[in-house]
Amino acid sequence: MRLPIIFSIDDDPQVLQAIQYDLRKQYRKQYRILCTGSAREALESLTELKKKGEEVALFLSDQRMPDMTGVEFLSQARKVFPNAKRALLTAYSDIDAAVRAINEVQLDYYIAKPWDPPEEKLYPVLDDLLGDWLSDYRPTFQGLKLVGYQFSPRSHELKDFMAGNLFPYQWLDIESDPLAQELLDLHSIERSDLPVIAFEDGSVLTQPTIGDLGEKLGLKPKASESLYDLAIIGAGPAGLAAAVYGGSEGLKTILVDKRAPGGQAGTSSRIENYLGFPNGLSGADLTRRAITQAQRFGVEFLAPQEVISIKSQGLYKHIKMADGSEVITRAIVLSTGVSYHKLANESLDKFTSAGVYYGAATTEAYAFKGKPVYIVGGGNSAGQGAMYLSRTASEVFICVRRPDLTETMSQYLIDQIDKTPNITVLGCTEIVEGLGNEQLECLVLENMNTKERQTVPAAGLFIFIGTKPLTDWIEMDIIKDPKGFIATGRDLAKYADFKKVWKHDREPYLLETCSAGIFAAGDVRAGAMNRVASAVGEGAMAVSFVHKYLAEN
Repeated sequence: MRLPIIFSIDDDPQVLQAIQYDLRKQYRKQYRILCTGSAREALESLTELKKKGEEVALFLSDQRMPDMTGVEFLSQARKVFPNAKRALLTAYSDIDAAVRAINEVQLDYYIAKPWDPPEEKLYPVLDDLLGDWLSDYRPTFQGLKLVGYQFSPRSHELKDFMAGNLFPYQWLDIESDPLAQELLDLHSIERSDLPVIAFEDGSVLTQPTIGDLGEKLGLKPKASESLYDLAIIGAGPAGLAAAVYGGSEGLKTILVDKRAPGGQAGTSSRIENYLGFPNGLSGADLTRRAITQAQRFGVEFLAPQEVISIKSQGLYKHIKMADGSEVITRAIVLSTGVSYHKLANESLDKFTSAGVYYGAATTEAYAFKGKPVYIVGGGNSAGQGAMYLSRTASEVFICVRRPDLTETMSQYLIDQIDKTPNITVLGCTEIVEGLGNEQLECLVLENMNTKERQTVPAAGLFIFIGTKPLTDWIEMDIIKDPKGFIATGRDLAKYADFKKVWKHDREPYLLETCSAGIFAAGDVRAGAMNRVASAVGEGAMAVSFVHKYLAEN
């Protein structure tokens, strides 16, 4: 955390040196001491300090300066840092001006020169002023600031990306937060330029793409090597586990993800049935631990970077990226995971990211503080989302097609939901229509048994239904089941095309696809258990088969 600033201005070098010495002697542990001999230079620096999120606790200015008086300086400085205390250094002949300044610029105090000894004539005065300032001081957020419209798809995309990549940020809604407009005015930015991201160094990005933001944040979208032993596509739990084991076992490993590490598990507010964490842990915490562990073992992580095709040529696999770059590897683990199904409902489509969200409960929860929200889905992800949203929303309603949650959700979550007074489960209920102007305002619900409909107020709708594998981009002869999940191991034998594409004497390894040296792990694999622990196990297991494959080639 940055220390607040005491800013002193005096054009007399000897006086400036003396006040600087005394200030540092007494306050350097609690405050940064900035001193300058030019009032105009000081004013020019204030805007930059403000852009960087600095705070000034006290201005201490000499009255007689050649470019402007101390009173004039304090008047201008007050516009930039209105909460800072203001004190004037005066000679006895300037006391009348100091008294007038008490009314003109709300001067807090004047100190006659010389102030020797400071223990009697300087420090007691400044201690009182700084004590008053501290009593009202609320530290500003130190980090990224995102300014935008709450119900803007582009704003949601940026929030989701930063949250997924574990970058702390402050969300400022231009329509409700006065700090948002203050930040725009500070940087001379129009509302038409939103969304805007402000950085700690004082720079800003207007309407950034995910690639622009990733580059600014230091993420790495391009590979540093031309050849790897193992490339892992997708950084969910399976991919992260494969990366940890691949890196720790000496394989030159690269991990590529389109958006952010963690996958669907990374957005989970609380995973309570993961081995070794009796109090549970968040998906973000699990992701942070795993990506740190993988990088400690030398794994290279590319994000945001989208893989658009893979091609097997002899012993090498060529991976082509969306930006035209290419990575060559000896083995691949596909761990791209799954995404939530979209509700086939045109009335809801127009509110996507404007009140209707797929997953994203942890990203958007605080936007619905004190408002009613609805959830569609009866699995664990829906239950975890409901528990998280219940902290802020006035009411949370879970809509499921079955009579209750017993067939689809873990019992520990059902018990928690039953004990949470502002969560209601609506069995045999589906959503047939969304209503609103610029954003979702109401939902039309239908009882599946009676066909009775009712219109209810709803600020947000969070959808956690079904899953579809992220495999549409794979064009090579990788056999998939009818739903698009990747077939592996012994299950390949039941597909008619298997013998046409598998040209090896041995049988495929347990997690190997019909293309030798390309493996699948986690939720993207046909027959996967759809649990974090099983995905982690498959990721680790895949690396053992990678070793066997590399040993025979």
